[in-house]
Amino acid sequence: MKPSTRLFLSHTEGTRTTEDYTALFHDIENMRRIGSDLPVFTSDNWDAIKDALVSVYGFIFQPPYKGRGRPPNPIMIPYHDLKYAQVCKIRQKGRVVNIVQRVVFGAVDEVLHLLGADDGCKINTSYVERINLTIRNCLARFIRKTMNESKKMKMHVCTIDFFQAWYNLVKPHKSLRERLENDSKRKWKKRTPAMAEGLTNHIWSLEELLTFKVPIP
Repeated sequence: MKPSTRLFLSHTEGTRTTEDYTALFHDIENMRRIGSDLPVFTSDNWDAIKDALVSVYGFIFQPPYKGRGRPPNPIMIPYHDLKYAQVCKIRQKGRVVNIVQRVVFGAVDEVLHLLGADDGCKINTSYVERINLTIRNCLARFIRKTMNESKKMKMHVCTIDFFQAWYNLVKPHKSLRERLENDSKRKWKKRTPAMAEGLTNHIWSLEELLTFKVPIP
């Protein structure tokens, strides 16, 4: 999820393993515009996310041999411009008793500034948590312990793909609307995440979405 435009960037199906997160970050990296800066990543406290980020946005480094003992093995270290922050929930007896925020990769001041957290706000994962709620409200497949759950992975993936397209192109977001100064009939111009990102100039209809064909180069 890209917070500035609410664009639903990518998703991957599976469990919370390093391999699944690596596939997700590879997909995001393939979509990143040439010359653009690395995004700031935020998540909850899960080691698989940290390991996947380093595997995609890192390189192999050979520590120098100090002349004693066995030579050190090569290690993966993150690029200097990788920025990653975590929101860690401390639980006792199943209840959250404290929330710890920390910057894992990158300079603390720079990460907080890019997240807008240097003006009194906090590091949070509210945007992705909100889209998780939207998905559960819109797709019965995600309601736990019901007969609507997905039976086949292929259909599950297709459903999420369709939801992603609908969310980005068809569904206007109130937080993205723009005020119209010279229009006596309307005060606001509705926008979708794709419009805010500059991918299209209008709100798509379901018919347009379902009949759209990718041009063959």
